[in-house]
Amino acid sequence: MSDIVIRAEGLGKQYCIGGRQARYRTLRDSISNAIRATFLSTHNLLQINTARSNETIWALKDISFEVKQGEVVGIIGPNGAGKSTLLKILSRITEPTEGYADIFGRVGSLLEVGTGFHPELTGRENIFLNGAILGMKRQEIQRQFDEIVAFAEVEKFIDTPVKHYSSGMYLRLAFAVAAHLEPEILLVDEVLAVGDMAFQKKCLGKMEAVARGGRTVLFVSHHMAAVSSLCSRGILLSQGCIVAIGDTGTVVQRYQSEMDEVLNLTPLADRQDRNGSGRLRFTTVRFAAPAGRCPTSGEELSIVLECCSTDGVLNNVDVEIQFLDMNNTMLFTCAKRFTGPCFDNLSAVSEIVCTIPALPLAAGVYRIHLWSAVGKERADYIENAAQLVVMEGDFFGSGRLPVSRKHGSFLVHHSWSSRSMA
Repeated sequence: MSDIVIRAEGLGKQYCIGGRQARYRTLRDSISNAIRATFLSTHNLLQINTARSNETIWALKDISFEVKQGEVVGIIGPNGAGKSTLLKILSRITEPTEGYADIFGRVGSLLEVGTGFHPELTGRENIFLNGAILGMKRQEIQRQFDEIVAFAEVEKFIDTPVKHYSSGMYLRLAFAVAAHLEPEILLVDEVLAVGDMAFQKKCLGKMEAVARGGRTVLFVSHHMAAVSSLCSRGILLSQGCIVAIGDTGTVVQRYQSEMDEVLNLTPLADRQDRNGSGRLRFTTVRFAAPAGRCPTSGEELSIVLECCSTDGVLNNVDVEIQFLDMNNTMLFTCAKRFTGPCFDNLSAVSEIVCTIPALPLAAGVYRIHLWSAVGKERADYIENAAQLVVMEGDFFGSGRLPVSRKHGSFLVHHSWSSRSMA
């Protein structure tokens, strides 16, 4: 028996744009439209219909891929790439314009806040309704009921119609239902976009548990750290097409490179949002990790800086690389003066390499600031010069990989011992 649980072949979805969405019409509307139509020539009607028929866009085009049982696949890409449309097709909410998708297994979906909930029903009733839709027996739903309610933290409101829930309560219950009712395939779209940090951690922990249980997960997110931590494979979409598919590190790195190009069209050498005398200027920064992929926690990482000088050979040159998280919290700094004398005899065009023997960062995405000085004079300073994507790795050499950042951003080598006090 094949272990393929999702197979998409030539999927495409076309939408009409620019026109008003159809609404339910009353008898009065029909009579009014009929009378109005008598005053329009056939030529005008043809022009209107032709114009509207041409106003279309392909949200997805020629999408083909396979997902095996137990895989956790991250679907990433910029806004408007077609990620949510793809999950709606796989969830059978939207029909494709062309192609097909075969799903082998029971599917649970969390596509947006409250998808599949009936606003007039209570939280309790919606839990049982969603379970029934998934084909579960009442006894199966009842067995998971208490855990769902506890996870969602809506015990006091479980018998209140969900139309009175806040968006946070709605999302917590929706995710709890989708994750706990034991679907064989879980489709999750931007669950981390809403909710506080504590809830996000709970969601990530639950998805990790689902993945370890052998179920299949398709996870759409802009949260690269979560994708890197959870997913074994990645699919990169752009303008409705697949542009990369493969191991998560490679796909995330390509996406990050493309986003750097989009967000910063100006090369580093030409960045104007910098300050300093300019006697030494950074022109390029790149990360050198084994096999050319994203670095992993605990392995050697070299940061290569290319620089140019306006004054020829320079002496007493200090260089800093500052590492920050995505909230702009300073994590640590690598500086030449920390490790010994500053650089002397630095040529007009030079390459400076900083090597970290064992990268102490947990899986995630980090910001890089660059700073340089000649003597006591600041020469160059660029904020957000680059972004560093770190993959999880066997930092401790124990075979146990930290699966999330819930224990912090840093990994520190340590040892334990015990002795009897009897």
